Amino acid sequence: MADREAPGPGPGLGAVPAASESVRTVVVALVANTLIAVAKSGAAVMTGSASLAAEAAHSWADTGNELFLVAAGRRAARPPDAGHPLGHGREAYVWSLFAAIGLFVAGGAISVSHGVQELLHPEPAEHFAIGYAVISFVLEGISYLRSVKQAREAARLLNRDVLEHVMATSDPTLRAVFAEDAAALIGLVIATLGLAAHQLTGSAVPDAIGSILVGVLLTAVAFVLINSNRRFLVGQQAGPEVVGSVAELLARQPDVDRVTALRVEVVGPLMLSVIGRVDLAGDEVESLLAVRLRAVEARLREASPVIVAVVLGPSAPDEPPLSGPTRPQAS
Repeated sequence: MADREAPGPGPGLGAVPAASESVRTVVVALVANTLIAVAKSGAAVMTGSASLAAEAAHSWADTGNELFLVAAGRRAARPPDAGHPLGHGREAYVWSLFAAIGLFVAGGAISVSHGVQELLHPEPAEHFAIGYAVISFVLEGISYLRSVKQAREAARLLNRDVLEHVMATSDPTLRAVFAEDAAALIGLVIATLGLAAHQLTGSAVPDAIGSILVGVLLTAVAFVLINSNRRFLVGQQAGPEVVGSVAELLARQPDVDRVTALRVEVVGPLMLSVIGRVDLAGDEVESLLAVRLRAVEARLREASPVIVAVVLGPSAPDEPPLSGPTRPQAS
């Protein structure tokens, strides 16, 4: 057998962003949304603006959601035990699902309901300057840029653009914070336009419509997040970029001649379970073959922190290799 360099982690598997990155992203969002919610609530009471009231409900929903996301991170990080040999990673999707439902109920439904009530029983707004003063993009922007920074770093490792990565990532906290902050920035634009139209026309109708539009926006975001968490809860094969990276990493192991079957399943945020069949170099008897397979499994787990479980079996002689990575030839 030709000498080969010790295999490094495959693309997108070795330099995985630490879990602490998601924790920091959630903490930044929690602090920002709490301050924003207090300011918007006070301004909504003083001005009587329906759009500001909708944005206040939005910010309070986001604040509550960050608490669910903190719980998601803590519960998912618990180590494997006898009852959960693959760990507790999927619990992150349960708590993130609660957060998405909270966004729908406390954000979308309340905003739409308040807007409809304002249309049926319009009330004039006042103290418009206070309303404009609290519609600040600074705090919302800080939280959003933090989530974009984390998403960009992870997307680069998998050769994705930022939005594609946010929609595909197994990290529900990153997706939730990114989506909620993006919706918050759009909501601020809607609230500003609604408040300005109310001031210019003297009619509460544009303000009420602004509240309804904010509610519709939050409802749409909530359903996207609910569906995403549902997919990961029922079990999801990793994306082709990740499967390709695992296949390449496996094919580069010193004992592996070819990989003939591979199933890579997401079992939590940045957590993968790998099941496959490989053809090892040489023609060992069954007892020695099992020992060598266990050694390959151990090396694969050590090579990437996102791989939490590996089960490999021997390939049949007539099984063709997977298209793509094969054992490198000696130079």
